[in-house]
Amino acid sequence: MTLTSLFVFACALFVAAGSPGPSVAALVARVISKGARDVLPFLSAMWLGEAIWLTCAVAGLAAIAETFHYAFVAIKWLGVCYLLYLAWKMWFASPDSDGEALPEAQSPTRLFLAGMTVTLGNPKIMMFYMALLPSIIDVRGVTIVGWAELVATMLFVLIFIDFSWTLLAAKARRFLRSRRAIRAANRASAGTMAGAALAIAMR
Repeated sequence: MTLTSLFVFACALFVAAGSPGPSVAALVARVISKGARDVLPFLSAMWLGEAIWLTCAVAGLAAIAETFHYAFVAIKWLGVCYLLYLAWKMWFASPDSDGEALPEAQSPTRLFLAGMTVTLGNPKIMMFYMALLPSIIDVRGVTIVGWAELVATMLFVLIFIDFSWTLLAAKARRFLRSRRAIRAANRASAGTMAGAALAIAMR
């Protein structure tokens, strides 16, 4: 891969991944409601999911993805249901904790699966890699080394973007001190998570 190709790919991914969407909404809602300390499994799954879509695009698996359309639809709806479940839990979460305390960490495995279903079932991400990426670079000429360079570039961009969103959400969470503020944040997060689920469901 030439530096120019990698730069163009990085710029396009920065715009696509940095713009608020279902994945970003789920991440921000998670951090505001539960804190950033245990969010790494969720982020890791999101990055792995994007690497899977990138690999499918480079390997020319668009036809296979179309063949297994119903499998991806099932993943999509699993993600929607899980996001709605999280939204329900956030909405009814107890505000009886002080502002410095973090709620009990959720299972890393459950967080990883949540991140994976959100990413693999997100049509915005799928369309970027399967439809837009081939118009940015010539995926037919990508070698194994070129694939590795694309993955490394993808990870660099996504880590920067997702950690930025995580930091902003964590800072917003620090302002929550009263029961009323905590309840409002929980319900705002629930609304954001439900909105992310609806955004995925409607695409």
